[in-house]
Amino acid sequence: MKVLAIDSSGMTATVAVVEDTQTIAEYTVNFKKTHSQTLLPMIDTMGKMIELDLKTIDAIAVAGGPGSFTGLRIGSATAKGLGLALEKPLIHVPTVDGLAYNLYGCQDIICPIMDARRKQVYTGMYTFARRELEGSKETELVLDVLEAQNASPIDELIERLNIHGRPVVFLGDGVPVYQDVIREKMRVPFSFAPASANRQRAAVVGALGIQYYKEGKFETAMEHQPDYLRVSQAERERAEKERKAVVSIRQMKVEDAAAIAEMEHQTFSDAWSEKAILDTLRNPKTICLVAEKIGKIVGYCIVYTADDEADIARIAVLKESRRFGIASELIHALDVICWENQIQIIMLDVRVSNDGARAFYEKHGFTQDGIRENYYKNPIEDAILMSRAVIPTKK
Repeated sequence: MKVLAIDSSGMTATVAVVEDTQTIAEYTVNFKKTHSQTLLPMIDTMGKMIELDLKTIDAIAVAGGPGSFTGLRIGSATAKGLGLALEKPLIHVPTVDGLAYNLYGCQDIICPIMDARRKQVYTGMYTFARRELEGSKETELVLDVLEAQNASPIDELIERLNIHGRPVVFLGDGVPVYQDVIREKMRVPFSFAPASANRQRAAVVGALGIQYYKEGKFETAMEHQPDYLRVSQAERERAEKERKAVVSIRQMKVEDAAAIAEMEHQTFSDAWSEKAILDTLRNPKTICLVAEKIGKIVGYCIVYTADDEADIARIAVLKESRRFGIASELIHALDVICWENQIQIIMLDVRVSNDGARAFYEKHGFTQDGIRENYYKNPIEDAILMSRAVIPTKK
């Protein structure tokens, strides 16, 4: 198996091509340049050096965070773009797991620390356990997660390590920031990893990624989301601005199709493609609405009409924008349009297991009409049929 590995979740930018038994190439830079300047040229240079045909890559392993918000986003976007272009699976490797795997075979507690500022670190606790291979004297060492990656105040982390009572090896870009605190407060034996193994390495991400792939831990490029244990200040401010912004409902446009297709893949197991959405928009017997907040699409509704009936085919809201009444605004806007066009009945279907959606529809006056067996696929499930009369309303 051949894997292209990428890690830009910290100051280090690193890319590699790894096979099951060897690292073919690795390019690592730990210097003050933005990853948007370095990452793609690094992949291109490395590829030329080994005459790499990207089509021969079986999967792309990407360090999924936590770490630098900008670097993480660039690295994940690069991996996602390559995965989409080449239709290759993505292997999501938590950055802290990858750092720990640098110290393969170490049976002390391995404690990566990445500086998260404000006296906090991104961290985890790991060790390697020996496992016997069935029918053989051969053994293998497997990464044992004692504490999954998390954001923690450095003082609290040190106290947890002291409670474990085992020798500890520290590594990561948090070491030079917090080594004086570590030396002052650690009550158990500890050491710091050498320069050759104390930062992110794509070859390690690739090797661990191959292990995860064999365990079935991979995803499509559309499914991939980086790990943000603590969002940036800019993101927090944007989220607060979005929360307070007024929702506006408008007709869906052709240029919205790509964003709607992305939301489809995030929301539904039977996601519609961008082409299917465009075909629906061209159908004159449809009502297609989007909900916006400060110019960002946060929800949508797709409805088919026939005579005096409307059938809701799709209604969705971004996960982070739910519970702010956006779906209710879409239903209200649909009532307005239906009333103006002499449509009398709104119908829909919902999975039997989707209790939240059923409660939402019941809140808005929909009642159960019957059940359609095995209607849904992936997974197969019955559909509950619901309907109600259009509520007389005006804009």
